[in-house]
Formats: sequence, structure tokens, C-alpha cells
Amino acid sequence: MVKFVLNNKPIRSDDPPATLLLDLIRYREHLTGTKIGCREGDCGACTVLIGARKDDRIVYQSATSCLTAIGNVHNKHVVTIEGLNPDESEKLNFLQQAICDEGASQCGFCTPGFLVSMTGFSLGNKAPTRAAAIAAVDGNICRCTGYKSIERALEKLATLLSARTSADALEFAIANKIIPSYFSDIPRRLAELALEANGVLHGPETPAREKALCDGPTSSEPEAAKPIFLGGGTDLYVQQPEKMVQSDPAFLNIDPTGQQITESSGELRIGGAVTVTQLLESPLIRRAFPHFAHYAKLISSTPIRNIATLAGNFVNASPIGDLSIFFLALDARLTLSDGSTRRTLPLNKFFRGYKTLDKRPAEYIESVNIPQPQRDTRFNFEKVSKRTYLDIASVNTAIQLTVDGGTIVQARLSAGGVGPIPLYLQKTAQLLEMRQPTAALASEAIAMALTEISPISDVRGTAEYKRLLLGQLIKAHFITLFHHLPEEEFL
Repeated sequence: MVKFVLNNKPIRSDDPPATLLLDLIRYREHLTGTKIGCREGDCGACTVLIGARKDDRIVYQSATSCLTAIGNVHNKHVVTIEGLNPDESEKLNFLQQAICDEGASQCGFCTPGFLVSMTGFSLGNKAPTRAAAIAAVDGNICRCTGYKSIERALEKLATLLSARTSADALEFAIANKIIPSYFSDIPRRLAELALEANGVLHGPETPAREKALCDGPTSSEPEAAKPIFLGGGTDLYVQQPEKMVQSDPAFLNIDPTGQQITESSGELRIGGAVTVTQLLESPLIRRAFPHFAHYAKLISSTPIRNIATLAGNFVNASPIGDLSIFFLALDARLTLSDGSTRRTLPLNKFFRGYKTLDKRPAEYIESVNIPQPQRDTRFNFEKVSKRTYLDIASVNTAIQLTVDGGTIVQARLSAGGVGPIPLYLQKTAQLLEMRQPTAALASEAIAMALTEISPISDVRGTAEYKRLLLGQLIKAHFITLFHHLPEEEFL
């Protein structure tokens, strides 16, 4: 049985844990404010808030319910647009009134999703700036308003939040009519839920996982014998929705260590179930990669980043997986587990061929280890897509260099979209080592990289265009990491 609180109502569902949250909300609970749009996590019409206990408080994040299994909201608080309606004495809450005052709703189909995302921003700890408020709705699409009226409503919210002096965002939101008063009792109710038995949910170490399907491509073992390991579901529910809702997955986020980021002995250990947002908010990651916030904005939208996991990005095996490319340049090592035994594997050995992995069916990615970057380490990530944000890459690439006295002593370079797998460009990396960075060296690196790739023409560009893109992005690496080099030398 899956247990959670939906708005102000306790839910105990006997539906399969892989059932989509969107379907339960609309077809079991008949809450139709949460809309069905793309069912791929792109439009934001189905956005809900998911609140989870962290220490002595509840942390709320926006999420796309069309890609969220109800098993992933076990013991949590789910909030739909209906759950934001004010107490009986009020007509509209603060955000609903702001939307009305600014004419920020026309056909209205997208409005519930926007309001839910705005509420999530109200309950978070981001700086109350106009830019941060607008970023909070980056996963919501409107085809009527042109967004300016929505931005004005967001400005009103940012102005209100700038007056917040209390560290308790929940208390402030209730006092200022952003959310109804029942939210104040949610911490107690979730604590009581957590004391109950977990029911039928199981994690990756549970033998019941052997009954289900396979999470991504691995071997030729018969499909029925392959288990499925579910992180955020942002790829699986797009690629195989019918199979997923009938499966009995092992939920990776049941084990709390799977969502931890720690450091020890000169390495960072990242749990396989860590989300992109958790990477973004981790002090350890921010210290190691000061520009990670910029890189992360190139990876999907806020609601997807809130649920998409590191292991899921790797196991999806997309040749243009952003995190795969990012971590290939970091000398990442995977710890694979089948629940009883473990083995380690370099990430650059994990991808065997198109959608083929060095992963046995019963294995899942338990953790990812990377060497802690040092003072003389330089890193950069580049991505080109048809849209700057919220789009799949045409070509992406990452580079990590160790520089000593003006000489590149160690290099790692990766590229996506230019081969059947996420590529580690070993020959090009070796060419860079023990050389001084110059525009001429960049040209040599480009020439070598072009011998290591095999792009194809597809909807994201021709093979020749992708070759050109990779060359330009290698130049961008040099310009970004070596500011003393004149840009005109790269033209």
C-alpha cells in the first residue's frame, strides 16, 4: 500500500506503486485541475508540489506528475492546484489574485501548473528576486499570454517574499495567504505516516525486484526476467509508459544513502539516486564546480531536475545525455550492486554500444565516485541545442584539465551527439597533455577529435554540422579556461 497526503486528504492506495501520480489524481481522486498535456514532462500542465520530510521540516519541490510514480511520493505530501485554494473566509489566495490582477491567464489550461510552481518558489529558500521567480516557472509553457503578464505576477510575488524576515517559509506563506492553514499540520501528519510500515514498496536490495522489467538496455536476457530500478522515471515513463505502469519496480530513493553526497579520501561520493537539483544545491558540488549552477540550467527544467537522477541519466545510455558527458570528463567510477555483491567500473567503460551497457540485469548504480578537483584543476561544460534551455543537445562536451606552470599536465575530454554512445575522446585528451594552451593547440585538438567521432545526420543536425559544432565547442573550452588567449586567434 502506498501512503501519502494529497492536499489535506490522507491517501492509502492499493494501486500498483508504478501507477502514475497524474492518473491517480485525475481518475481516482477526480481532481481535474492538474491537466494532461504532453505526458513527457515538457509542458508543465500537470505540475504538482511534492513535500518530503527533511530533518524537522518539510521541503517542497515542483514535479511533473505525468512522470512520477505514486511509489515515489510514499510518505510525502502532494499538492495540486485544488490544495492551494484559500480557507473558506477568502476568495482568492495571494498568487491567484496576482494572476487575475495582471491578466496572466487567458485560456487557463496552463494556469494551474504556473500557480503550483509559483507556490513552490514561495516555500523554498531561493533569493526573492525577479530572475529567481521567473526561473521557478521554467518548466511551465503558456501559448496565450506571451509571458509578460505572468512575469508581472511573479514580480509581485518576489516583492512580497523580499519582506520575509522569518526563516520559516511555511509560516510566512500561511500568514500572507499564499497557502491555506492546513499546511501547518503536514509535518505532524507525515511524521505519523513514517512510523507506519512501508507496505509493498521495496528498494533495490529487495528480492522482489527480480519480478519486474529492465531499466534500460543491458543484455539479451529475456525481458520478463529483467528487474527494473526506478529513480525519477523521467526517461522510463516517456520511453515505455505502458510497461512501466504494469511493473513492480525497485525504488532507488528508499535507501537514504542513495541520495547523499559525501567526501572522503580526496573523492566525492554521489549516490545513484541523487537528483540534478540535489547536485545543484550541494555545497560540496558547488565548491568543486563553482559554475555548476550555469551548467545545470542547460539540463532540462526545474520540475524535471527535481526528480531526474544521476544513475537514470547514465543508464538511459543516450549518446547526448548531459550528465553522462559531464561525468565522463571527471574520471568517474561507478559502483554497481545487485543487492548482495558490488563491483566498480570506470564510466568510460560502461557504454559498450548504442543503448548497450556493461551492466548485468540485476545490477543498479549504487554510487558514483569522482576525484576531488584540486586548485590547479579547470573544468568546463558546453552544450548547443536548438533552444538554449529546455532542449536536448545537438552536441555537448566537457573538459577537465590539470594545469601546472602554464602547461596542461593532465586532460580529459568527452563529447555527446557525435557517436552511438557518450564518447570519451582519449586520443584528443592525450594530445593535450604536456602542452601549453594556444589557439594552435586547440586546432590540433579539433583535428584529432574529428578522427574519434562518427556523427550521423538526424533531426538535430547533419553530420557535418555536428562536426563543426564540436570544433567550435572545443574552441569555447580554450577561450573559457584560458582567458589570456586572444579570442581573435580562434576565429
